[in-house]
Amino acid sequence: MQNKLEPLPVKIPGPDHPITLTSSPARWRATFQGAVIADSVDVVILAEAAYPPVVYFPRADVDMTRLTPTPRSTHCPYKGDAGYFSIAGEGPSGDNAVWTYETPYPTMAQIAGRLAFYADRVTISVVEN
Repeated sequence: MQNKLEPLPVKIPGPDHPITLTSSPARWRATFQGAVIADSVDVVILAEAAYPPVVYFPRADVDMTRLTPTPRSTHCPYKGDAGYFSIAGEGPSGDNAVWTYETPYPTMAQIAGRLAFYADRVTISVVEN
């Protein structure tokens, strides 16, 4: 008899764990070690419970030539399964510094295929015109 894996739980954001997705009218930029990695006027900002907001960039506005997929993956019961990328550069600070939900749960469809960066390793800011 073969053991079957239990399906991972899917949770819906609500009053006990709110998640909001907001399109930003501003221009956002992500830089790593002084180099621009992403620059976009089409970001989605995800605010989840008490966590700091996360800026999700469309893949088309990210310099994908600087990113390398890694085998790392994680699961969020609200968003789904995340895959990771490392940023080419000096030292380990770029390792698994970028994540994406290629096929998030339906309530998080706005972030599908977009990329987010760890704010403690990549500088994310609004660009003043």
